[in-house]
Amino acid sequence: MKRIWLGAGVVMALGVAGGAVIAAGKPVPYWASISQPEARMRVGPSLDYPSNWIYRRRDLPVKVVQVLGLWRKVEDPDGAQGWMHVRLLSDTPTGVVRVAEAPMRESASDGARTLFRAQKGVVGRLSDCSGGWCSFDVKGQRGYVKAQDVWGATDK
Repeated sequence: MKRIWLGAGVVMALGVAGGAVIAAGKPVPYWASISQPEARMRVGPSLDYPSNWIYRRRDLPVKVVQVLGLWRKVEDPDGAQGWMHVRLLSDTPTGVVRVAEAPMRESASDGARTLFRAQKGVVGRLSDCSGGWCSFDVKGQRGYVKAQDVWGATDK
């Protein structure tokens, strides 16, 4: 009988510790990106809920607005919200161009030479966001874009 109670105590302690680990995660909201070639957004935090969107854009940025176990309530660039399993998401900072055309410049300056022009909807990886500029990499084509021209992890 003592072993049963001891086992139950260990299970309860692990459950509390596990909850603490999950609660000790990032404060919401935070940025994530889609890590799979196909990802389903669901109307609720379970596989039992139907999909309301299917995304086929790896690296598309999403804003995590709520955490429930292994599920994340996310908002996409168009404002749609729903739930995604954590395995579909990555911490890779990305952005999507939200203006008609975003010049990708050689350096973080309006006067710098334009290397490429990213059209609205182009998705790329972000780094070194500071002073209103971000380094933006679109499949190996790199340049600096104005942070206000992209939706995503520009506040890092």
